[in-house]
Amino acid sequence: MQPCRIIAEIGTTHIGQIDRAKYLIKLAHECGADYAKFQKRNPEESTPREMRDKPHPNQRFAYGETYLAHRKALELTAEQHAELKKYCEEVGIGYACSVWDMTSAKEIIAIKPDYIKIGSPSNQNFEMIGYIAKHFNGGFHISLGMVSITERDDILQFIVKNVVDLTRVVVYHCTSEYPCVFDRLYLMEIETLKKVTSGMEIGFSNHGYGIAIDPVAYFMGATWIERHFVDDRTLNHSDAACSLECSGLRLLCRNIRAVNDSLRYRPFGISKEENEQRLKLKGTRL
Repeated sequence: MQPCRIIAEIGTTHIGQIDRAKYLIKLAHECGADYAKFQKRNPEESTPREMRDKPHPNQRFAYGETYLAHRKALELTAEQHAELKKYCEEVGIGYACSVWDMTSAKEIIAIKPDYIKIGSPSNQNFEMIGYIAKHFNGGFHISLGMVSITERDDILQFIVKNVVDLTRVVVYHCTSEYPCVFDRLYLMEIETLKKVTSGMEIGFSNHGYGIAIDPVAYFMGATWIERHFVDDRTLNHSDAACSLECSGLRLLCRNIRAVNDSLRYRPFGISKEENEQRLKLKGTRL
């Protein structure tokens, strides 16, 4: 079975501090994740106009008096993202980034990450999606949260028409609730995506509770598992409630790889270890 890549979605839980971002990268690597993923926004471009001058909808998570000020406070510059990519290479973990707008897409393309992701809030920004497809040759990942079936099909058709090499595309099933209860994870949608995509890989962006579901998603065919990651779930950040701490991410990585190791057919005959048990319990050896 194809190995599963595990992504620690750090997002903006670095709260605008590059040293904290590096600390989270180091933790993700130590837990066994394959990628540390961030988010890049141009706040003026990506913040909805009607939200800019309003306070954060939940003041507990606010890092500014207005929502626009909050978004600016959580941003790292393109130069800092390039520094994070270099740090990931030094540590031994992949760097990736979600982009929210055209300016950010161009900035992240310039630093050449392993892959760029279009998150659910941006999955109908066809101008940006088309630009990335044309100007970026790395992995092309996209989440399908917050869309109807018709909208999902429109997105997939656009990808097929605009991405020449579909083998670099990963389409993620996700439910954009933070956190999401189990009965709205809709895991059978992975089977649906396998039917309606051709040549693309399937991913699962899990915003749910615990670590029980991710190995199931892998067994069903999701070869990329993305989980929000934070050092402390009491952090004042809207992603913290649906994030894994180190203990959870470490167990998730262990469990996914155990599933990968076990999914194989039995070879002809029996192992040396089982043969010893046969001799002890049956009195014969093969």
